[in-house]
Amino acid sequence: MTRPVRIGNCSGFYGDRLRAAREMVEGVGAGGEGIDVLCGDYLAELTMLILAKAQAKDPAAGYARTFLTQMEDVLATCLEKGIRVVSNAGGLNPAGLAAAIDALGTGAKVAYVEGDDLRGALGAIAPPVEGKPVSANAYLGGWGIAEALAAGADVVVTGRVTDASLVVGPAAWWHGWGREDFDALAGAVVAGHVIECGPQATGGNYAFLDEITDRRYPGFPIAEVAADGSSVITKHPGTGGLVSVGTVTAQLLYEIAAPAYPGPDCTTHFDTIRLDQEGEHRVAISGVRGSAPPPTLKVALNEAGGYRNTMTLVLTGLDVEAKAAFAEELLFDVLGGRARFADVDVRLLRFDTPDAPANERATAHLRITVKDPDPRKVGRAFSNATMELALGGYAGFHTTTPPTAESAYGVYRPAAVPREAVTHTVVLPGGERRVVADPPVVAATANEPTAGSPAAESEHRRPGGPTRSVPLGTVCGARSGDKGGDANIGVWARTDEGYAWLRGFLTVEKARELLGPEAADLPIEVHALPNLQALNIVVHGLLGEGVASSTRPDPQAKGLGEYLRSRVVEVPEALLG
Repeated sequence: MTRPVRIGNCSGFYGDRLRAAREMVEGVGAGGEGIDVLCGDYLAELTMLILAKAQAKDPAAGYARTFLTQMEDVLATCLEKGIRVVSNAGGLNPAGLAAAIDALGTGAKVAYVEGDDLRGALGAIAPPVEGKPVSANAYLGGWGIAEALAAGADVVVTGRVTDASLVVGPAAWWHGWGREDFDALAGAVVAGHVIECGPQATGGNYAFLDEITDRRYPGFPIAEVAADGSSVITKHPGTGGLVSVGTVTAQLLYEIAAPAYPGPDCTTHFDTIRLDQEGEHRVAISGVRGSAPPPTLKVALNEAGGYRNTMTLVLTGLDVEAKAAFAEELLFDVLGGRARFADVDVRLLRFDTPDAPANERATAHLRITVKDPDPRKVGRAFSNATMELALGGYAGFHTTTPPTAESAYGVYRPAAVPREAVTHTVVLPGGERRVVADPPVVAATANEPTAGSPAAESEHRRPGGPTRSVPLGTVCGARSGDKGGDANIGVWARTDEGYAWLRGFLTVEKARELLGPEAADLPIEVHALPNLQALNIVVHGLLGEGVASSTRPDPQAKGLGEYLRSRVVEVPEALLG
């Protein structure tokens, strides 16, 4: 097959828009063409913890039930139209999900991919695993998916594969790629990275709201992947949102680290990506270079961390800092001291303004979180004690919620495992089991700019002249997110001159300054991506032990990029037009 394969996404997370599957399957392109493959991403680090909790209660659970609901709605239509379905919704129980799809009675040929679950084989993981994690999953690639499709599967469900593998597998099957076609595979990784989060590629969570003229709910994205790995990102006509170089850039910068992006099938060099606006709602991706993957696979471990509870006290009007200090001192005196808890986090969140024109604009929040292995310490004993301040504490005391019970939380730990310790297996329709062969690997991945890429070329001269104090977001977009305990912020300019200034301005030291006290002592990296007119900032440790454990009000750093854009800096007037 030589024409591009059209792969449509219908989910960016467990809990995404249910109607997206129906909308994607029934929609057609401007030329009347539909999609060839329907894919959906349901897994995240936090999702694996959620599925582990569900499976602990019911061994038959452990997969994303919303995907099954979508299949009840669209699978018959997919079979009628010849649309293949690929999803990682199998989570911790892909065999169980495959059986549930079989039970729908559509006659679909269902395959599943397994081998990622390492809970029964922890010995090869590095660093060594202590205790018994509730989930331990290696990130597999797309070749099991490709083999299942080649064997005639209508539906392929997997456990923990990389998000991009949901595009890599179908593209490799469609075009007949080999395991050493690294440039083509890397191009598919990029296309997969763009569409994996659904409408984030089509105007969702986009920094420049004024560019989104169609304010209806964004249509979910489609990747048209060609035989050489190049692609076009688009959406069905008549749907909301926007597909532009800007929206695609924003998603490319989401949750990445260094430009050399290692994966199970190849290492993708993000500093080689070229974007061009091919037409309305059509962005072409080309030039992507790939190389051999590393000899290890990434592993995500989720452990039981203990129990936590949070109470938020509202402070109003005058003397906010004094009231907060008094409340904190009084509360821990009532509780018997801070030392009786394994961990205490206290944050004074200032929303108040002097001489506020409305009551709510005169308030601040004192957010107090306690953690401990003993649920009795952090349960109602803690939250009830907080309420003892109601009549004996500071003036104007009230809380945002009534007293609450404790909740369990998890701890995320990244790790790695040698490929030979993982048995990547595909179970084909009819039950045949095949072990999936690995690609050739290399011992190390370089993070230097790829030879011949724009990053190796001379930079445009940084604009000078008079400056003006404006928010950084006046000239830059941003998209931020979490990678375990780390946060990343992709920042991009809209002109070559803007990028030349940004690269000289936004150093590690300046990023640390603008991000404020919580980043003051944390390791920070700034990676240049001149081909995207972008920088990627990685703040290590900002989210502690991952989203399930983090005590930040924004535990996944979703708003961190917008905070950075709000900071007032000196910008050359030449960039302000």
